[in-house]
Amino acid sequence: MSLELLSKLETKIQATLETIELLKMELEEEKQKGISLTEQNQQLSQDLNSWNEKVTGLVGLLNEEVS
Repeated sequence: MSLELLSKLETKIQATLETIELLKMELEEEKQKGISLTEQNQQLSQDLNSWNEKVTGLVGLLNEEVS
């Protein structure tokens, strides 16, 4: 009976270790996605600032022409 319990315990521990390893891999993937999204967000913010500057410049030119 004790050997059977030890065998079940070993099986459960092995399954737990495999689950932990899978979760670690998933966590690493999610971290990489987060880094990628952060970089994409920074690029989009820079693009937005660039467009805002261009629009502001064009509105300024229109205001000069109207005045």
